Amino acid sequence: MLHIVLFEPQIPQNTGNIGRMCAVTRSRLHLIFPLGFKITDRHLKRAGMDYWHSLDVHHHADWAAFKASAAAPARLWLFTTHAKQNFWDVRYADGDGLVFGNEEAGCPEWLHHELGAARRVKIPHANTALRSLNLSTAAGIACYEALRQTCKPG
Repeated sequence: MLHIVLFEPQIPQNTGNIGRMCAVTRSRLHLIFPLGFKITDRHLKRAGMDYWHSLDVHHHADWAAFKASAAAPARLWLFTTHAKQNFWDVRYADGDGLVFGNEEAGCPEWLHHELGAARRVKIPHANTALRSLNLSTAAGIACYEALRQTCKPG
């Protein structure tokens, strides 16, 4: 199983889209609080549509609660524009967690340090004048690359 970890997401539509993708791929979604919206937000439900009932979602009060959870992945990859290593240059394994910061500020510096440079990866883009991709787009790209590497035929 793949784990998608959202650190304090701010936009309900992004979280809804990511939840829908997690339901379709049978990936586990971890939401690290505080969120920038209420989990009952109509935009979240609209983006997630009727897939939300099929979603394996875990709510965590904060990063420490996430790390202490029995449902947390053993190995984490932090997706950030501040990495040197491209996301397709690493070998993902079944059970890995893909961590994404929030839409406004990404992940805090302490989290970058905790996970270390070897666990930070970026999705490269041709136009370096632009900051980053949309959160749900980035999560989709990352999820499917990890699944491509770890899925068994059939």
